Amino acid sequence: MPATVIIGGQWGDEGKGRVVDFFARSCSVIARYSAGSNAGHTIVNELGKFGLHLVPAGIFHADTTCIIGNGVVVNPQTLIEEIEMLSSRGVDTSRVRLSDRAHVVMPWHLAIDKLDEQLRGERAIGTTGTGTGPAFTDKAARLGIRTIDIVKPEALEEKLSFILPYKNRVITELYGGEPFDYDEVRADYLEYGRQLRPYVTDTAALVQDAQDRGEQILLEGAQGTLLDLDSGTYPYVTSSLPTSMAAGACLGVGVGPTAIDRVVGVYKAYQTRVGDGPFPTELFDDDARLLRDHGVDQGTGEYGTTTGRPRRCGWFDGVLAGYTARLNGVTSVALTRLDVLAQFERVKVCVGYELDGKRLESLPPALLEASAVRPVYEELPGWQQDVSHIRRLVDLPPEARRFVRRIEELIGVQVDMISVGPEREQAIVTRDIFGVPL
Repeated sequence: MPATVIIGGQWGDEGKGRVVDFFARSCSVIARYSAGSNAGHTIVNELGKFGLHLVPAGIFHADTTCIIGNGVVVNPQTLIEEIEMLSSRGVDTSRVRLSDRAHVVMPWHLAIDKLDEQLRGERAIGTTGTGTGPAFTDKAARLGIRTIDIVKPEALEEKLSFILPYKNRVITELYGGEPFDYDEVRADYLEYGRQLRPYVTDTAALVQDAQDRGEQILLEGAQGTLLDLDSGTYPYVTSSLPTSMAAGACLGVGVGPTAIDRVVGVYKAYQTRVGDGPFPTELFDDDARLLRDHGVDQGTGEYGTTTGRPRRCGWFDGVLAGYTARLNGVTSVALTRLDVLAQFERVKVCVGYELDGKRLESLPPALLEASAVRPVYEELPGWQQDVSHIRRLVDLPPEARRFVRRIEELIGVQVDMISVGPEREQAIVTRDIFGVPL
């Protein structure tokens, strides 16, 4: 049976994990296909609140195989700690599978990530400091160490004997940092390999076999399309390969492009971004504070799951939303955090840009220079009433329904799911993407 991809349509942090968790009930395989522990999902369910960075969000559903694909770079210590955390809270982690081809974050990746940001100075990207970018750099440079290597002592030792001296020279001579000790690195990663060995396997074969059996497969993206290396706001983008787009899903888990049948684009009802880079609709007033701090007492405010950094906030950008929907071939939209907008008397959406006195309704190359683009807003009436208890579209206030319809018009795709709160069941589903009766 064809697979479904869930992608982020903005700069990440759209609530993909919450959407994956909701739809995972219809799937037997959930596979994470890109990024590393620089990305994170926040899940709220009957067991409490969870922050996940590597384990797929489908882990909370019984009988669901959760795959970390070959397109993910894995910090083994982070993964082990995440598995232990889940197990300690009553979650069955025996269904986690880790690709034997996934690349491993090594200690020099963490060091170089931070040292390189310092060296860039004012041109720093604003990375998460998790070593993800340098790990992808080494993957492309054919200097990577994979999970299959850390479960085989002879393979790890052979690779370390060349790569570690090479990286120590880079760290000491280019960055002025401290070198790493071979014996310490070897001992640490052999222990990680020992603990992860039960999970490491040929995950591409698992996904392909599930496809042959006609099972529902959900491919879980991380980050957002506007952080894509090719199509995002370069250079303020992620270094993850395969991409942050639906097109990268096949590469990241090991299936052909004909396997994908549906693409669900997740869009927040407003816009957020972590790190530097252009952001046309960014706010710097009390409205930004209201967006950022809504739900902060419950741990659902706009602060990074991975870094804890406050997110930059602004109004929904319809120009960027339409751009990412076309890039990904989005067939269904999940609109998240509609409940946050209930505090506003009026809400705004960006419907175009002005550049050098001219009106634009598509993405200009000059977007890379944020100061060159001025957003053109359309103002809509707010609804100023709690919607977190609503489960049917018809029960939303008329103003909220009007907002949703306007978002559909700007994206050009039907909104099939609306989240009205952080918990799993706080959702309005107008069309089940898997054809299951509502």
